[in-house]
Amino acid sequence: MAKHFLLLNLIAAVSFCCVVLAFEPCPLQDFCVADPASPEQVTAVNVAQVPGLNTLGISLVRVDYAPRGINPPHTHPRATEILTVLEGSLQVGFVTSNPENRLITKVLKKGDVFVFPIGLVHYQRNMGYGNAVAIAALSSQNPCVISIANAVFGSEPAIQTDILAKAFQVDKSVAALIQSKF
Repeated sequence: MAKHFLLLNLIAAVSFCCVVLAFEPCPLQDFCVADPASPEQVTAVNVAQVPGLNTLGISLVRVDYAPRGINPPHTHPRATEILTVLEGSLQVGFVTSNPENRLITKVLKKGDVFVFPIGLVHYQRNMGYGNAVAIAALSSQNPCVISIANAVFGSEPAIQTDILAKAFQVDKSVAALIQSKF
């Protein structure tokens, strides 16, 4: 009887492990609205465009940068990103977590690769006077992107200006002026 109980526990444990290995840890869905006036063009390949990526835990994005263009500070709360420069040169950087908040930067040339750890604020900037192109692979079928400035200053409803003024150590009128641009 004890052998049968042990065997059933072993089968249950193996079955559980198989289920866990195929589970997307963050199956939430988000949406993206492109800004055609933006100096960079982002082309995403994720579960929204390719349903076959569902449960695979991967996605890709191609970013085309205009001369001197930027991909402003943002974060992917559900994915690590590995970026490869295909054309041009990019300054890339990310900020470590509290309490250090240290900026790590590097200038990448064609063929260089850089990793942005999951959830950390990061950016890219085209350092050249010509176009730049990069491909990024992300460790989630739906990594989510949160643009820092848009989230903080362009939320609906708006974050109260006195909170932003205190957080950024500026006058309320400065916080309101920045909010008005979003």
